[in-house]
Amino acid sequence: MTGTTPSVVVGTIGSDAHAVGITLLDHALREAGFEVENLGAQTPQSAFVAAAAEQEADAVLVSSLYGHAEQDCEGLHEQFADAEIDPVTYIGGNLAVGQREFAAVRRRFREMGFDQVFDAETGFEEVVAALRAEFGVDEHAGVEDERTRVRS
Repeated sequence: MTGTTPSVVVGTIGSDAHAVGITLLDHALREAGFEVENLGAQTPQSAFVAAAAEQEADAVLVSSLYGHAEQDCEGLHEQFADAEIDPVTYIGGNLAVGQREFAAVRRRFREMGFDQVFDAETGFEEVVAALRAEFGVDEHAGVEDERTRVRS
């Protein structure tokens, strides 16, 4: 953690060009008081690792909506280990193509090393709440009190 504010790296992995969701998540995290480095869309694993190391990130949040997250994320946690970093990792989106039960998808990504796995129906507030719980961040941390703003 940089100071008392958790640092988070977010991005859409691999060849996935979907950027709207990760941008909205970026805004939700900033609003909740997190420091955010948004890598944008079509981000290679190496960029996640480099950003996490450079930012001394507490967490890395990976998005994938085009159904090929398993291929895109294979080896990611090994790269974190090689860089001697161990951020909390979350992944969310439409992670697999086909009719697989999400419980099986979640199990596979947990086996790959992800701490939390969210489906495409997960709201931003649920991700923010999970990160707050993960780092013991108060719901009002980073949110300026209205009376303070008026006096400033």
